[in-house]
Amino acid sequence: MALAPLGPQRYLAVVTPPLPLARRSVRKADVPEREWNDWRWQARNMLTTADELAAVITLSDAERAGLAASAHLFRVGVTPYYASLMDPVNPACPIRMQALPAAREGDVRAEELRDPLGEEGHQPTPCVIHKYPDRALFLVIDRCAIYCRHCNRRRLVGGDDPPTSAEIEAGLDYLARTKRIRDVLISGGDPLLLSTAKLDYLLSRLREIPHLEIIRIGTRVPVVNPMRVDDELCAMLRKHHPLYINTHFNHPRELTPEARAACVRLVDHGIPVGNQAVLLRGINSSVRCLRALMRELLKTRVKPYYLFQGDTVVGTDHLRTPVEAAIELYGKLRGWMTGMGVPHLVIDAPGGGGKLPIGPSYLEEIGEDTVTVRTYRGARVAYPQPRERDCTVAYDDVYFAGVPADDDREGSAEAWDDLAAAATDDDRGP
Repeated sequence: MALAPLGPQRYLAVVTPPLPLARRSVRKADVPEREWNDWRWQARNMLTTADELAAVITLSDAERAGLAASAHLFRVGVTPYYASLMDPVNPACPIRMQALPAAREGDVRAEELRDPLGEEGHQPTPCVIHKYPDRALFLVIDRCAIYCRHCNRRRLVGGDDPPTSAEIEAGLDYLARTKRIRDVLISGGDPLLLSTAKLDYLLSRLREIPHLEIIRIGTRVPVVNPMRVDDELCAMLRKHHPLYINTHFNHPRELTPEARAACVRLVDHGIPVGNQAVLLRGINSSVRCLRALMRELLKTRVKPYYLFQGDTVVGTDHLRTPVEAAIELYGKLRGWMTGMGVPHLVIDAPGGGGKLPIGPSYLEEIGEDTVTVRTYRGARVAYPQPRERDCTVAYDDVYFAGVPADDDREGSAEAWDDLAAAATDDDRGP
């Protein structure tokens, strides 16, 4: 176990992998309950090789081929807890398909991208990605509790190059001086793999920045290592409100009693939890599966937030669902189940265009007097247009008197402005 001090050393997650030893069984039935329920034990004993996985499930020839190729593709790693959710004999198991590589990951298409979201063009410091005007991503760790096969940030994660203390401080400095950032999303890697003390330190530093109104944490820990979400962690998190957590359940099979308990514990500590699912072909790309997932999330008091069309990350063509199929599936959610359970279906536009909502169109025709809409069952209905057209809010001049308009420049514009100014100064000479 290691905590990195401040200074030139690198920030480390709380868990450092042990030296290779003869490995004992990590099947749940063979592990003492005290160890099984220790999140640090789960993180130390991640399954990473075919031999380790074969001790838990019966690997198919295709899975073995994928694992053999994985050293040249993307890291493999799954906690014993998450591995225990795998169907031991059926390769179509959604847990297996998310965690185990397929040889097809080596078939990279021309349109697939190493950086599908165009983040590297919006990186004013190594730990900050600032694409949107009023919010930024703060990357504080490069390690995950699982290495998902559909990961859109696989170029950055794996535990090989954790951010240094200097890089973290530079990120905090950028967030502090960029006053139009109201909302910061702490991500990585998985921030909940940091020690509670380290995460508390980072949250405290962010809370010292007056213009940061909202702090969010993106994590898959409640799904794959729910033991981490203990009372100590939750008590620390609640000190830093308003704080939100977005997690990543993709299939109802993942909503085990342990995972539900982790989410409930967060909510009971006043922390709203949202879910960002990815639509994955052959894993959750059915109406029954999506409806069940959204309903079970709501029962756990987790709000379905986004349903992402798969990003164009290298080697994931076999996991992406055709857009027309995604829209058809989504059309079987809205209206057919409570609106609270219907997430936003979005494409994160390749190259950094941002999240764009897609879905069936319920608006058929707009006229001067009438708008024609289509119901979720396909019926056409007329909606009368209002006679008055002026939408001015007269009280805005009072309520917003003296308040500057939003700065809607592209994300990290300040950084490029500073660079341009510095270049101009250099050109002028002494």
